[in-house]
Amino acid sequence: MDQLLSCTDCPRLAGFLADVRSRQPEYHARPVLSFGDSHARLLVVGLAPGMHGANRTGRPFTGDYAGILLYETLHAFAFGSQPVSLAADDALRLKDCRITNAVKCLPPANKPEPSEIKTCNRYLAEELRASPEVRVILALGLVAHKAVLMALGLKQSALAFAHAARHELPDGRILVDSYHCSRYNTQTRRLTSADFQRVFQIIRHELDAS
Repeated sequence: MDQLLSCTDCPRLAGFLADVRSRQPEYHARPVLSFGDSHARLLVVGLAPGMHGANRTGRPFTGDYAGILLYETLHAFAFGSQPVSLAADDALRLKDCRITNAVKCLPPANKPEPSEIKTCNRYLAEELRASPEVRVILALGLVAHKAVLMALGLKQSALAFAHAARHELPDGRILVDSYHCSRYNTQTRRLTSADFQRVFQIIRHELDAS
């Protein structure tokens, strides 16, 4: 944990965060740790912290637009104690679920470079190695999907990303894909609440059957 919080292995990201801290000293503006149940069977993998969301609050998807649909849905499927996530010290608790990101630091324009995704992947790989309880991995978007494959040592061409796709992994776990719950995807209706709930129906079925 301490190693991740102090990580500066990506010069562009480290420099950007230093600049954000100087302009917004009240912001977390550091690598963002995973949040949730340490023994969860569901691991949700997002892209990266948002400028005024996780980068501000220090908790994944907390305080930004993308977290609205995610936490509403987690609550609806009994993974969250409340349907909103406003601050890292609020009353929200996750049950049987943990949330992380493919890239732990805020990237400029919300677009990490391929080298940054690769450099940060060791943290996701370690989290998966250290989490034998995880049975289902939810990848929010193509970048998260590819990051999961990389972390598991699989070829990028091994499994094709598609919304609501279910993939059986070599280690017996299940990878489920979803479009990212970003403002762009929800406002353009590429991802609706019903679409997202369909993904969680797949997840709940997998966990309830195990």
